Amino acid sequence: MMNSSETPPSASDSSSSTNKEVQNWKEAWNFSPGPRTRKEFQWLALKGICMGSADIIPGVSGGTIAFITGIYTQWLAAIASINLIFFKKLLSFELRGALAEVHVRFLLPLLLGIGVAIVSTARLMHYLITEHGVLTWSLFFGLILASIFVVGKEIDQWNGSAILFIGLGALAAFLIVGLIPVSTPESWWFIILSGIIAICAMVLPGLSGSFILLILGKYEFVTGAVKNPFNLENILIILLFASGCAIGIMGFSRILKYLLARYHSATMAILTGVMIGAMRKVWPWKEVLESKVVRGKIHVLQEQNIFPPQLDAQVIFAFFLMLIGIVFVLSLEKFSRSSRVS
Repeated sequence: MMNSSETPPSASDSSSSTNKEVQNWKEAWNFSPGPRTRKEFQWLALKGICMGSADIIPGVSGGTIAFITGIYTQWLAAIASINLIFFKKLLSFELRGALAEVHVRFLLPLLLGIGVAIVSTARLMHYLITEHGVLTWSLFFGLILASIFVVGKEIDQWNGSAILFIGLGALAAFLIVGLIPVSTPESWWFIILSGIIAICAMVLPGLSGSFILLILGKYEFVTGAVKNPFNLENILIILLFASGCAIGIMGFSRILKYLLARYHSATMAILTGVMIGAMRKVWPWKEVLESKVVRGKIHVLQEQNIFPPQLDAQVIFAFFLMLIGIVFVLSLEKFSRSSRVS
């Protein structure tokens, strides 16, 4: 039997159940799929912390962590539950019905964990990447390398088409992570478009939304607005970007959910390829060719991967951390599978 904290009802079940009037708040809350015990709530929040920690790292995606921990499909379904019916009920002040429509019991602990991670680990991650870059990226490299194996196992049919889709996904990601940031317009439509593209990248495993924003030339622009949110112009920028994120994540999650349901093997092959191509970004040893200072922080614009200059103690320890990352992911994936089956 599947764990109730990770198995939302089907779309048809959800729509038919919410057509009737919800009698009270408790009924609305209990209708939503999600954790039913404190332990399940804490476990899902922990997965959110892992996702949030990954999202703040350039080149690492929270979508990858969702895959490893076995909640990727449920996460997409939860996002897709924020639909037109929800907004219709919300605008009609049918608040209990709106609450019952959304997978709030699943989203609440997950988003809580993501938020806690972003607030609490941002400085730590920045310190580790800045001061211990090679060792930190080595651990990430091992984590993502094992994640490719985990995602690849979801490919049902290994044939010529699967290999082709893997190659296309890998090529696309390889080229994307190697792009140089460009100068782009500051018009309202492009701010919305930047939000759409950045949030879609965060949903896909292997791609970082913050890195995509840097490529689009809007990282400094958006973070500058967030740093001073009470300025009238900055409020408009934040609202435009947030609306783009909302459009992107609700629209793209539905597309990806549909593709996984109808073309599961091909979609998983493309996602596996995306992760393979994105490995270019997390290789620990690099040579910086061009960089730029954004608000006191150095951001690399162009770099190339190199082999370790010599086999010393640090290099040996770096490969050891890669191994730790691989073992951690495979162990976590095995534990998540056993917990979902039990």
